[in-house]
Amino acid sequence: MITESHTPFRVAAATPSIRVADCAYNAERIIEIIKKADNEGVRLVCMPALCMTGSTCGDLFMQKVLLDGAMNALCEIGLKTADSKVIAVVGMPTLRRGEVFSAAAVLCEGRLMGVVTESGAFESGGLKFGVEIGGADCGADDVHVVVNPCAEPEIVGAAARRRAKIAAQSAKPPRVYVSANAGAGESTTDSVFSGHNLICRNGKILAESPPFGDGWISAEIDSNTAQGRFPAPVSRDDSPFACTNLDEILQIQAHGLAKRLEHLSSPRACAVLGISGGLDSTLALLVTVRAYEILSRDRSEIIAVTMPCFGTTARTKTNAKKLCDALKVPLRKIDITKTTKTHLRDISHPIDAHDATFENAQARVRTLVLMNLANQNNGIVVGSGNLSEIALGFTTFNGDHMSMYGVNSGVPKTIVRRLVKHVAEKSSNKSALAKVLLDILETPISPELLPPRDGEISQRTEDIVGPYELHDFFIWHMRLGRTPAQIQKLATAVFESKFTPDEISKWQEIFFRRFFAQQFKRNCMPDGPKIFSVSLSPRNFNIPSDVVSDIWCG
Repeated sequence: MITESHTPFRVAAATPSIRVADCAYNAERIIEIIKKADNEGVRLVCMPALCMTGSTCGDLFMQKVLLDGAMNALCEIGLKTADSKVIAVVGMPTLRRGEVFSAAAVLCEGRLMGVVTESGAFESGGLKFGVEIGGADCGADDVHVVVNPCAEPEIVGAAARRRAKIAAQSAKPPRVYVSANAGAGESTTDSVFSGHNLICRNGKILAESPPFGDGWISAEIDSNTAQGRFPAPVSRDDSPFACTNLDEILQIQAHGLAKRLEHLSSPRACAVLGISGGLDSTLALLVTVRAYEILSRDRSEIIAVTMPCFGTTARTKTNAKKLCDALKVPLRKIDITKTTKTHLRDISHPIDAHDATFENAQARVRTLVLMNLANQNNGIVVGSGNLSEIALGFTTFNGDHMSMYGVNSGVPKTIVRRLVKHVAEKSSNKSALAKVLLDILETPISPELLPPRDGEISQRTEDIVGPYELHDFFIWHMRLGRTPAQIQKLATAVFESKFTPDEISKWQEIFFRRFFAQQFKRNCMPDGPKIFSVSLSPRNFNIPSDVVSDIWCG
């Protein structure tokens, strides 16, 4: 324990800004952190799990070249910090008995004190400290400090749960607990890491680097240390996609896209996206603007394109322009009517046959335009498809199904609506942005692939696939492992004032039949950030494309 007799000392948690699998670069960033700790009088600094390589290397951890690179980098760190008395705990992979482990290397004065794969206790200069990895207990009650290198992705509610967990860890037995989490530079293929670091003592938070902060915190440990506050218990709301912090979602989306753009920065990559005047592309543009702000880039470099065709109404076309004007993003108009007609004629498809071919031809031409514009301008196509559409397969394969990064792929449709409304409410009520966002919110949800009737939208998505509030409910509870009977019972209770039991049963059967029939699309879906605990990326949720859905629909 830390008592009155102990000399005050400073501990730190730090997240280096890394490059995935670039061990030499990462070693330089780690050396910078050790030197910073030295300059600020820090005795012990903890860095994230696998920060030597990046925690998101996947199967590359089985490659000898990566493991050798990590070991060479460790030697380089030792050589360049030989004059430092800071104890540094650095996450790296290590090979033992033919298996690769996430480990922590403990260094001081250029020497390797030990390599921990689960937990271990050390002593240096009278300081007793333990290292815990992956939830393992260091097994020593007399340590002054426990450090925890970790790599947990940032999803909605994770920060609150992390605060409660780390504070609780520091309370039994009373000690100082230092947690360093992965952050900037990790791959954002499916998850985003925020560098949320915490130092807690006796159940209270002493210091915190908030999600997406600079990743550096330190605290002086003695008997007079200022006491933080103990976080309130985390609410375990069972409602689907429960969320109160909408800005947290926007941050995760924007930081994910910013990392992808930054990675493709030589020469500098730009974002290319289609703007329809609907909810999904609106959210994608709002997120893209935030990503550009994170990167300190001029939003005028964003390539936004509106592509009217057979089903486009004046309302959505006007809103697309108003939205871009309000955000100060230039909008390019490319009418695809002529191109689509030519294509339909080339494949001998009647122009008045308004079937799936007629609809999907438009979606695929739009994607063709965006992809080629991206090539032409060293850009990446930012996808707008949301989690609900991905679950239902309500996307055109190799049309709007495809992009280089899908910023909305972890966000269900009901939350897309809440996010756009949230941005509108945060803007001035009389601002141009608020006005256009509110009108977009009132526009019927539609892919606009069929000709309008009397100038109005003729095709309404929820008439085709069913209410999104029901489908989002089904997605959430299905991924929790609940049976169709359990889901129907819950839905009947929750939506009794909106839908009859027969309606719920009808839409639930449609959900399951579409969900399993469309897995082949999800198996090749683009990268995109995980937002909630529910993800349908094949890297997070792996099911075959040939599942028979009868037992879910009986």
